[in-house]
Amino acid sequence: MKKEILTLSLILMMIFGSFSLAMGLCVISEEANLRSGPGTNYDKNWQVFKYMPLKKIKKKGKWYKVKDVDGDVHWIYGKLVTDKIKCAVVKVDKANVRKGPGTNYPKTDFSPAIKYDSFKVLKKKGPWYKLVDEFGQVGWIHKKLLWVQ
Repeated sequence: MKKEILTLSLILMMIFGSFSLAMGLCVISEEANLRSGPGTNYDKNWQVFKYMPLKKIKKKGKWYKVKDVDGDVHWIYGKLVTDKIKCAVVKVDKANVRKGPGTNYPKTDFSPAIKYDSFKVLKKKGPWYKLVDEFGQVGWIHKKLLWVQ
C-alpha cells in the first residue's frame, strides 16, 4: 500500500511539475535577445520587444528555455521576463485593431497590427482581447489572430 501511494505521489509530482513548467512568460524589458543557448556567449536568434509572449519549457540557472509563436526554441535571461502578466502577439500577417470587442466597432488609428506586434492583455470579452502595446495604445483584437500566453 505504501509503495502504491509513493508511486502515485511521484506520478502526480511529475505531471503537475511539467504543467507548472510549461507556462507563459512575458518580456518586460524594452527589448530582449533570444539566444541559441543559456548564456550571452551563444548566438542571438531573434531580438524581441516588450510584451512578447513566450512559453517556458525549461530552466537552467538564471536562463529559461522558451518556445515562441512560431514554435521555435530559444533561451532568454530570466530577469527579462515575468509570469505575472499575460501577453499576446499577432500571429497573422495583419490584424485589425478595434475600439471595442467586435467587428461593428471602428478600427483604431494604429490599426492594423502586423505579425509579431506584441501586447499586454488587459481583459477578455468573449473571443476578443483588450490589449495595450509598449507605447500605451489600447485596442481590441479577435483571439483567432493572436497567440496568447
